[in-house]
Amino acid sequence: MGVPAPTRPSRPSRSAARKPAARSGGGSGTAPPSVPLPESAAVPLEGTSQEPPSAPATTATPNSEAKPQPEAVAQPEAVARHEAVARQEAAPTRDSVLSRLLRHGETTAADLASQLGVSVQGMRRHLRSLEEDGLVEASPAVEGPGRPSNRWRLTEAGRSRFTDGSGDFALGLLHSLATTLPPGQVENLMVLQAEQKAAGYRRRIGEAPLQQRLERLVDLRRLEGFVAELLADPDTPTAWIISEFHCSVMRIAEQFPIICDQELQLIRRTFPDCQVERVHWRLQEGHSCGFRLWPSPGPSTSSGPA
Repeated sequence: MGVPAPTRPSRPSRSAARKPAARSGGGSGTAPPSVPLPESAAVPLEGTSQEPPSAPATTATPNSEAKPQPEAVAQPEAVARHEAVARQEAAPTRDSVLSRLLRHGETTAADLASQLGVSVQGMRRHLRSLEEDGLVEASPAVEGPGRPSNRWRLTEAGRSRFTDGSGDFALGLLHSLATTLPPGQVENLMVLQAEQKAAGYRRRIGEAPLQQRLERLVDLRRLEGFVAELLADPDTPTAWIISEFHCSVMRIAEQFPIICDQELQLIRRTFPDCQVERVHWRLQEGHSCGFRLWPSPGPSTSSGPA
């Protein structure tokens, strides 16, 4: 049986050499093997004060991005939400203003603001917007001392925003006449109506050069609900074209095309000094109705039926 080789005592680490070896209670004179400390554990030297360790510094990775503060994102979103709500509330308020004016006839911005629960300044903005659209109008009224206040009311265009059943009534009346009167009587009634309306147009248009009279007729047609415009004929210097993109009697004309025939006669009777022809007809093709007018070379014969 062999004798085991003697083991060499382990050499203390450099960090352990800085610290005095603790003596064991047995006083054997041999220091126990020291446990090496991690390099991150700093051992203060004698005569120096130990400071608390600072927080480890964080380093940003290449893919890391600074997150925006919630306020920076929420502020534009809040503004957008506010504007959307304002737009949604504007339309009902406009309709409510029109309804109130329809019921009360005339009233002030302060009264409307009180009834609808909005500020007077906000109500004035709504009224000015409606005035620009031609739906309301105002006139000053003196009510006690101080500055006169505006009293607002609906225009005819404002009243036309409400449902009107006159078209259904006229259509039903024509059906009744067509089924009860002898053949041809409805056409005779349309001719009479066109003559009477042309006479009213001529009175309101008055005596003026052709262009001015045509412009006045277009204005009258717009008041009746037509979407009309007047343009010079690019092919003939002395000719004009009236285009109507929306017809206020379109529903009736679809079932009684004789209405369109009488519209042509109406224009001819309104301008007896002109030649008139149809250039567009929506019931046939296209998206509008149009009439071309030019001065007659001599005494007009277009005042009667063509």
